[in-house]
Amino acid sequence: MMRLRPIIVALGCTMLTSGAMAQLSITPPAQTPPAKKEAPKPTPPKVQSPVAAKKAAPKPAASPSPTPSPTPTHAFEDPNVDLVFGAYQRGMYKTAFDLASTRAQYNSDPKAMTMLGELYTNGLGVKRDYVKANQWYQKASDAGDREAMFALAMMKISGRGGAVDKDTAVKLLASSAKLGEPKAAYNLALFYLDGQTLPQDLKRSAELLRMAADAGNPEAQYALATFYKEGTGVPKDPEKAVRLLQAASLADNVDAEVEYAIALFNGTGTPRNIPAAVALLRKAARQNSPIAQNRLARVLATGQSGPVDKVEALKWHTVAKTAGKGDPDLDEILSDMSPEDRAKGEAAARKWIGNNVK
Repeated sequence: MMRLRPIIVALGCTMLTSGAMAQLSITPPAQTPPAKKEAPKPTPPKVQSPVAAKKAAPKPAASPSPTPSPTPTHAFEDPNVDLVFGAYQRGMYKTAFDLASTRAQYNSDPKAMTMLGELYTNGLGVKRDYVKANQWYQKASDAGDREAMFALAMMKISGRGGAVDKDTAVKLLASSAKLGEPKAAYNLALFYLDGQTLPQDLKRSAELLRMAADAGNPEAQYALATFYKEGTGVPKDPEKAVRLLQAASLADNVDAEVEYAIALFNGTGTPRNIPAAVALLRKAARQNSPIAQNRLARVLATGQSGPVDKVEALKWHTVAKTAGKGDPDLDEILSDMSPEDRAKGEAAARKWIGNNVK
């Protein structure tokens, strides 16, 4: 998993920095139609090898039209090409490697080549080898596989298996994005936003983010929401920003959950809904977002969503401070707690930190 330069777009005091977390995913290739089968015989079915089937004497048919015999197929021509991906999903990496190797050798299957690159990259079922991973990604990329183009671009950005080559990486990302790969469009948008490898072009960055967001990429949805919130490369539109934040939060993007919760709490671009906002803050706090933990502590300490609960507030305030999100105002609000309540809150914080913070 690679991290590019972060999206640096201000979102007020609540905005988090979003990094480009690029992760290769191998999707199952489309199945080819299976060969036609013979009509079933009246007698019980019996499995025969292709050779035995040729030698068997033909039986009299009820119809004068002869039934064509099936064409023998070799193992590497098995139409069930997704067996490779199925083995990968089940954690049968050695099986996936063997199946993918056969398909890559005899069928020149680009998806199998991409799978081999993935297995070599992560050392799954085979010893990790970035050089071989690069070779297989290159072959699959040359054959037009968009996921291989994206993966190879990530390898060249990080310098795994060879020298860092961002210029080539950008070209690969552009080709992959043109073929509809949302992760490539998202990462290419970051290059246009950053303005170092490519000239800064906020409008082009927004276009690429929209492409990835429309394809359901939650990181792109969150990033594009920040663009609409601040009017970066697009007209300012709080309502569009909120819709994108909602979509990304439904996909468990923690940063989007925090921003959407704050929008719901304040009624910015959407009707105000404090219970829903607090529920989202609580969810994000449990996912170790320091900002969510801080905001939740404030809500609980001041009773903005219900009864005051300073014990729970102290717990989340302490957890957030441990992660570097201090809050002097909360220190003041919680300063009048009884020794017993303070001990309970601190104990709850220690338990949470011990179980969840690494």
